[in-house]
Amino acid sequence: MPSLLAISERGRVAVVTLQRPEKRNALSIDLRVELQDAFERLAGDGSVGCIMLTGAGTAFCAGMDTSQFGGDLDNRRRLVETSTGAFQAVGQCPKPVLAAVNGPALAGGFALALLCDIRIASETATFGYPELPIGIPPSYASARAALSPAVARELCLTGRVIDAAEALRVGVVTEVCPPGELRERTTEVAEKIAGMPQSAQEETKRRILMDGERSWGELFAEEGRVFREVLLGGEPDSAA
Repeated sequence: MPSLLAISERGRVAVVTLQRPEKRNALSIDLRVELQDAFERLAGDGSVGCIMLTGAGTAFCAGMDTSQFGGDLDNRRRLVETSTGAFQAVGQCPKPVLAAVNGPALAGGFALALLCDIRIASETATFGYPELPIGIPPSYASARAALSPAVARELCLTGRVIDAAEALRVGVVTEVCPPGELRERTTEVAEKIAGMPQSAQEETKRRILMDGERSWGELFAEEGRVFREVLLGGEPDSAA
């Protein structure tokens, strides 16, 4: 089976590309497994100074692959395990992580982008939690960890999708580029970060993660608990 991720290196920058363009890079179980494995491996690679995450085709990530929801207990366990593993691997990565948001970053794809340290967007990018109108609570923890309280609440409570220009205004992204310039610009920023003294960058990221754990750790844990409860119900290992 072909890999659902492409990993390339440019100097000390590792570029991780979601490779399901026909599904707008929706996060299938297999893709989540590959994403977790890639970030855990890169986290321990001393030659990597920065990681850039992007999507193939015209989308960054359309969120979770909902066609795999449901099923028997084993499948639902896999949904929980792979979702938790992939998002934690990105959000708790000890290396700086940049998102090159090349198109829609929606639902779980929006949460994935928010878990990165810095987001740079194409003019074609959009952001939001459109799953809210169909009764799926969005990840407020991811939004609050990256955005101001007012912006996080508004986007989570309305399910509104915003374009790149508004994302820049409200602080979702730090920069917006023409589509043809996004990868090069994000790589330029990543190379600058990777070129800094490694020990200083590691210590800075350690404190960023410490701040996140102290500020939002309980909120992420509560979202994880609810996710497990919804998918696994009263099964004996539902808290595993």
